[in-house]
Amino acid sequence: MLSQISIRDIVLIERLDLSFDTGLSVLTGETGAGKSILLDSLSLALGGRGDGSLVRHGGDKGQVTAVFDVGIGHPARLLVRENGIDDDGDLIFRRVQSADGRTKAYVNDQPVSVQLMRQAGQLLVEIHGQHDDRALVDTHAHRTLLDAFGGLAEEAQTVAGLYRVWKDAERTLKKHRDKVEAAAREADYLRSSVEELEALSPQDGEEDDLAERRSRMMKAERIAVDINEASEFLNGNGSPVPLIASMVRRLERKSHEAPGLLEETVELLDAALNQLSDAQMAVEAALRKTEYDPKELERVEERLFALRAAARKYSVPVTSLPALAVRMISDLADLDAGEEKLKQLETQLGLTKGAFDAAAMALSTKRHNTATALSAAVMAELPALKLERARFMAEVTSDPDAAAAEGIDVVEFHVQTNPGTRPGPIMKVASGGELSRFLLALKVALADRGSAPTLVFDEIDTGVGGAVADAIGQRLKRLSKTVQVLSVTHAPQVAARAATHLLISKGPSAEKSETIATRVARMDDSARTEEIARMLAGASVTDEARAAAMRLLAGNV
Repeated sequence: MLSQISIRDIVLIERLDLSFDTGLSVLTGETGAGKSILLDSLSLALGGRGDGSLVRHGGDKGQVTAVFDVGIGHPARLLVRENGIDDDGDLIFRRVQSADGRTKAYVNDQPVSVQLMRQAGQLLVEIHGQHDDRALVDTHAHRTLLDAFGGLAEEAQTVAGLYRVWKDAERTLKKHRDKVEAAAREADYLRSSVEELEALSPQDGEEDDLAERRSRMMKAERIAVDINEASEFLNGNGSPVPLIASMVRRLERKSHEAPGLLEETVELLDAALNQLSDAQMAVEAALRKTEYDPKELERVEERLFALRAAARKYSVPVTSLPALAVRMISDLADLDAGEEKLKQLETQLGLTKGAFDAAAMALSTKRHNTATALSAAVMAELPALKLERARFMAEVTSDPDAAAAEGIDVVEFHVQTNPGTRPGPIMKVASGGELSRFLLALKVALADRGSAPTLVFDEIDTGVGGAVADAIGQRLKRLSKTVQVLSVTHAPQVAARAATHLLISKGPSAEKSETIATRVARMDDSARTEEIARMLAGASVTDEARAAAMRLLAGNV
C-alpha cells in the first residue's frame, strides 16, 4: 500500500507530507483546490511523464517521494531486486523534476531509469478516472484480468512454458535440417575428401619429423662427396702410405751404417705412418655414418610433398590435416545419420507441439467458462450503477493457428450501452462516465485478483448523484476491504463511506503570503461533517445540510 507521499514545489504545492492508511481514503475540496495536482504528483513519482511546467513558479526543481509498504514477495520487490536494487524495508520512489525539463528517478535512493520506475509503479498503483484507459485499452490486459478472475494464472504460465519448449524444438529441428541439407549439397565432395584424407592418414607432428629427416639426408649427401675424396686419397692407388712405409724400411737398414744420423727421421716417419693409419680408420667411420638410402630420401620427400599439397588443397596448415580429417568424417557420419536424427527431432517437435496444443486448448476452455462467469459478475454490479440497460461481455476468440506464449485466445471486453445498439469494444462504445462505472464494476468483480495493492479513482462519480453515487461509494468501500483505495470525489455519498477523509484547499503560502499554495488536512469528525454538508448544500451550508451530513456519516459507521 501507499503509506506516505511527500511533495516539494510542484505547481501550487509548496510543501506537503501526507500519510495514508489502509481502507478507503477520500480527497475532497473545491474545484481548482489542487486535487488533480496531487494525483499528477503521485503519477510523477510512479514514472509518469515529466514536464518542467510542473515545477512551482520561481523554483528550479520540484520533488515527489512516495513510500510503499508491500510484502516481501510482491512483484514490485522482485522487479527492483532483479535490477540490483536493495529492497530491504519500504520501497521508496523519488522523482526530481527540474524546471528546464530534465528529470531524475530513484528507487530506494539508487538512480534508475524512468522506464524501470514506471514498470514497478504499475505493479503498485493503478490510477483510474473518467478518461483513463490503461486498464481497458490493451487486450493483453483483458486476458490477464480474465485469468486473474478465474485463478488461471498458473495454468497460463504452464502454457507459456510449453510454448517456449515447442519453439525451442522447432528451432533445433530447423538448425539440424539446414545442416543436413548443406551437407547433402556437398556430399560428393565430402566423400571424396574423406577417402583422400583417410588414404593419406596424416599424423600429428609428421611434417616436422619428415622435414628433419629430409634435411639430415640431404646434408649427408653433400658431405659424403668430400669424405669419399679423402678416403680415395688415403686408401686408393695414389695413397702415400706404401711409399712412406718402403722409405722407412730402407732408412732403418741404412741407420746401422751411420749410427746417430737417421734414428730421429725414422721415428718421425714411423709416427706419421701411425697418424695416417688413424686417419684412414676415421675416414672409413665417417663414410659409414654418412651412408643413406637414396630411395628412403625419395620416399620421405614424396610423403612430405603429398602432405603439403593436401594442406594447400584444403587451405589449412599441414598440422591441421588430422583434425580436418576427423571433422569431415564426423560431417559425413552426420550426413549418413542425419535422416534418422531428423525423424527423431520431428517426432520430438510433434510431442512438444501436442503438449502445448492440449494445455492451450484446456486453458481456452476454462477461459470461455470464466468469461461467462466474469460477464455475469460485472453485470450484477451494473444496475446499481445506473447501467441497468447495459451489457458487459468478456469475449474470447480462439484461433489455434495464431498460437502464442499466452495460448490461443484473444480476450476483449465488449459492452452494449443500450438495447438495440451494436456491442463493441468497451473503449469505443462507452462514454467517459460509463467507462468509469464499467471499470468500477469490473474492479469489484475482480476484488483482490488482478489488481495493484493501491487503487486511485479520480472523480469517477462525476455526473451522477443520489442512488448511483451511493452505489459507487458502496463498491469503493467493498473494494477497500481487499486493497487500499484512494478516491477524489465530489459525491457526499462516497465521502461518507471513507475511513480517512482528506480536505484539499488553497490559501496563502506559508513562505510568501502574496502567493497561493495548496494544502491538505486530515479531518476529524466535526470538520468532516461540515465538509460533507458543504458538498450537499454548496457554498451556503445550512443546518439541514449538516443534519443530512450527520445522517450519511451515521449510516456508514
